Amino acid sequence: MKQTAFITGATSGIGKATAEIFAKNNIRLILCGRRKERLNALQEELGKLTAVTTLQFDVRDRHDVADQIANLPKDFQQIDILINNAGNAHGLSTIQEGNIEDWDAMLDINVKGLLYVSKAIIPQMTIRNSGFIVNIGSIAGKEVYPNGNVYCASKHAVNALNKAMRLDLNKHNIRVSGIHPGAVETAFSEVRFKGDTQKAANVYKGYKALQAEDIADIIHFVITRPYHVNIEDLVVYPTAQASPTIVNKN
Repeated sequence: MKQTAFITGATSGIGKATAEIFAKNNIRLILCGRRKERLNALQEELGKLTAVTTLQFDVRDRHDVADQIANLPKDFQQIDILINNAGNAHGLSTIQEGNIEDWDAMLDINVKGLLYVSKAIIPQMTIRNSGFIVNIGSIAGKEVYPNGNVYCASKHAVNALNKAMRLDLNKHNIRVSGIHPGAVETAFSEVRFKGDTQKAANVYKGYKALQAEDIADIIHFVITRPYHVNIEDLVVYPTAQASPTIVNKN
């Protein structure tokens, strides 16, 4: 029987690249995001390779998240793989100069959004005593760097929740894995710098950053190991990056 994967933040970056590699490998897809036109385009494109359905919601809206997941089409109600990918960074300021709206957005999306989606899906996995949850964290969840404060705090929370899920779900035979990328060349920095494309572009100048496809390939590798194998925590840097603040730029 084909597996069904549920991917949040599926309309761009790592989420989109993961949807593409899953589709090529005949995994059924539930793709989630806020932008309906992108979801429709993905469904049309990837629907040529596998069965696809989409859900349009903001992970911050717990009632909408729960309602839409509870009312998935019958053929998509069994979710075998959950990819908690939705996340954002807003701003890059010192703690004393931080914008409270930015703080709220990061904590609501990166932490509470992950919890809302997980809460709606995990119970069916515990009933079946099977399933795989992959939480996309960040090196910001392993180290704190200057001006990263609340973003780092949100990703440290993801790291802690990843460990907590693995402990709580162990008796239910559910695999849980955290993948923590370093610099990935996506729209991430453009969001962080609030649309300043020049600042965003400078983040990736002078070296080869990770690409969304690199992380998607790793996610696919992780979920296709034999069931007794759980790659539980994986940090991935581009070769040029040694830490959150040390990058070899030529």
